Amino acid sequence: MTADETRGEAQGTAPVPLSVLDLVTVSAGHTATDALRTSVDLARLAESRGFHRFWVAEHHSMPGVASSSPAVILAHLAAHTNRIRLGSGGVMLPNHAPLVIAEQFGTLEALAPGRIDLGLGRAPGTDGATAAALRRTDHLNEGADDFPEQLAELTRFLDDDFPDGHPYRRIHAVPGPVQATSPDGVQSPHRPPVWLLGSSGFSARLAAVLGLPFAFAHHFSARNTIPALDLYRESFRPSAVLDRPYALIGVSALATDEEKEARRQVRAAALGMVRLRTGRPGLIPSPEEAEAYEFSPMEREFVETWNANVVHGTPDEVRAGLDDLQKRTGADELMITSNAPGMDVRLRSYELIADAYGLPAA
Repeated sequence: MTADETRGEAQGTAPVPLSVLDLVTVSAGHTATDALRTSVDLARLAESRGFHRFWVAEHHSMPGVASSSPAVILAHLAAHTNRIRLGSGGVMLPNHAPLVIAEQFGTLEALAPGRIDLGLGRAPGTDGATAAALRRTDHLNEGADDFPEQLAELTRFLDDDFPDGHPYRRIHAVPGPVQATSPDGVQSPHRPPVWLLGSSGFSARLAAVLGLPFAFAHHFSARNTIPALDLYRESFRPSAVLDRPYALIGVSALATDEEKEARRQVRAAALGMVRLRTGRPGLIPSPEEAEAYEFSPMEREFVETWNANVVHGTPDEVRAGLDDLQKRTGADELMITSNAPGMDVRLRSYELIADAYGLPAA
């Protein structure tokens, strides 16, 4: 990976590059097929309007989130786009054997050379019981505790550089560098750049020590954003990958033509989060369902707190909110996720944000 593969260029009047995080959400009255088709439409829109990258995130056992297989979704998106960077935000490394991830993302790199990012997290992306089923063990902390070792093993597979005497020295991730060592072999000069993702200080420090780019989940851990970014920058060690820190933050944002409609949409999305956090995951409810729902005092407090971190309103209001967030955090890139229940509303939101910043016309 080179710095050029990490750092994008800001478009229009945006203060930093803008990117997209798509959770492939499934709303009430719709199917996973609908959600995946919307992801294709959104990726095409993002590419045509100058967004820098488009990531999908690994989640499991959540009816309202159809992104359990990031590599599969990314292969589909690669077939429907031409230029935009595609990646995982992220793949949850403890859920998988490092060799499997190296093979999957080596394949993606072969399908879309120079366009693939490999973002890695250490959380399970689900509840404990589902994580146990994924990992076939009840010792869930072991996966998180072993994350640095798993990361090192994955990197060795991506670079095909296990040292002599290592038990994996003769094992190769294919597609990968080993193909260039065969007679008349030619290998792509690219390999998926690794990002570390986090919502606390652990991955911030690890990314800093390794000199890797860091993506922070501001959209669901806002109070930890500035401490984590400060830790990352203070601890950063230059590497062959980066000569200085590069920090991206995920931010939930929704722009609509009228402020009232934005409030309706984010309230519905917040109801979906209430149900998820109380062990009742389901499809993303409609605004009408949210308007009819009687929130308990505790639920109402949660919704107010949650929506306080969602930048929403008219395009000008959203632009002002994103600008303020970038100034407060010093983020090098903003990755926007719009989790409104309406698929057309989500697409329209990205259009409005692109227009607000004068991004290239489609």
